[in-house]
Amino acid sequence: MGSMSIWHWLIVLVVVMLVFGTKKIGNMGSDIGKAVKGFKDGVKGEDESATPPATPAPPPQVAADKSTIDVDVKEKSKS
Repeated sequence: MGSMSIWHWLIVLVVVMLVFGTKKIGNMGSDIGKAVKGFKDGVKGEDESATPPATPAPPPQVAADKSTIDVDVKEKSKS
């Protein structure tokens, strides 16, 4: 009764699959993977934000003609 053999683990696996189903187990696995990745990115992000950037930000671009205004135009779609 000390350690669990491979047969014990197989029986537990079969029971879990019967209770939850393979689709739900797959969804839980992918959700856990996304959570772990988000946690790693969050920890890595804290380390990067503590250090100053290596290169200074480039200066803003200055237009040659001061009276010109640069805008983005969006076209309306006809429905």
